[in-house]
Amino acid sequence: MNFNCFGTFSSCKEKSGRRQTRGEEIATNNVRLFSYNSLRSATRNFHPSNRIGRGGYGTVYRGVLRDDTQVAIKSLSAESKQGTDEFLTEINMISNIQHPNLVQLIGCCVEGSNRILVYEYLENNSLANALLGSKGKRIALDWSKRSAICMGAASGLAFLHEEGIVHRDIKASNILLDGNFHPKIGDFGLAKLFPDNVTHVSTRVAGTVGYLAPEYALLGQLTKNVDIYSFGVLILEIISGRSSSKVAFGEDLLVLVEWTWKLREQGRLLDIVDPELTEYPEDEVMRFIKVALFCTQAASQQRPAMKQVVEMLSKEVNLNEKLLTEPGVYRVHVPQCLGGGGSQETSSRAYKGNKFVNRSVTSTQLSSCHGVTQMLPR
Repeated sequence: MNFNCFGTFSSCKEKSGRRQTRGEEIATNNVRLFSYNSLRSATRNFHPSNRIGRGGYGTVYRGVLRDDTQVAIKSLSAESKQGTDEFLTEINMISNIQHPNLVQLIGCCVEGSNRILVYEYLENNSLANALLGSKGKRIALDWSKRSAICMGAASGLAFLHEEGIVHRDIKASNILLDGNFHPKIGDFGLAKLFPDNVTHVSTRVAGTVGYLAPEYALLGQLTKNVDIYSFGVLILEIISGRSSSKVAFGEDLLVLVEWTWKLREQGRLLDIVDPELTEYPEDEVMRFIKVALFCTQAASQQRPAMKQVVEMLSKEVNLNEKLLTEPGVYRVHVPQCLGGGGSQETSSRAYKGNKFVNRSVTSTQLSSCHGVTQMLPR
């Protein structure tokens, strides 16, 4: 790999520094190196009205460059403390990972303590907003769009795995949608930009972390199977139109994958289908649901590889359900010591039949108790 200015940054530093102070962008080997001033101008000084997302890695703003190109500008959180050479080398490598179902990295800014990434802008924001967001933000997605999102995301994740990259945080908010609802996975490869002791996946949440593979959450076992589990949960979210991390089901407040397994045992799998989906091919939807259950099995080594998942989703294959075992679930148990009030409240919704029932506990109450985490095959 020829790094040009990356590999010999000290010899280019003076020239780059002069150009950056004039607010110009620098053409590098694989990505454009932007000045902080140019990105500040593109976002109107990182104005809150331009903020389009926020996650563990940082905050994302919509920006418009001087050539009128729309971009997504991610200001990384302060934990990313890499030196300039190391940071640019990692960014250069990430920029080489290109696939139709991966968000394209355009450039970056490394100036002083600032670490900022510049990505292509996707008009329909995230799947979390389009499908699982507030009613005012939701977009009607028919089955053809939903199935295409499942298959596109599967293809992108399979490619990442072939490149030896574990995403770690596959979920609806990291699936971005372009103007034609073509899905692209975001935030891949960013874990290397942060120290090992800084995690971007928070397990300090109220209730159940519905998309987190239990062996990763509890034992720290990070393999491709972690992504496969999360992808299985994502399929169920796309089919049901319900968030696994915000909605609980039934009297026992089951998470989405548990609820799906229970419906399977009762021969009622299609009951999880989003009521907004009035027309859909039952056989295909059933196959997608079963693929999701294969992906979320408790024993991580029994989950199919993503290359297999792509094939299972795209073809009418007969799935051997005799090999299917119960899903594993990472659950935060809230003891019955909850009693005090609190100023911050986290609400979850219980799904009973066709109705939602609000349930809520406060973060103050949660922190005052000794929660117990368990890995459960249901």
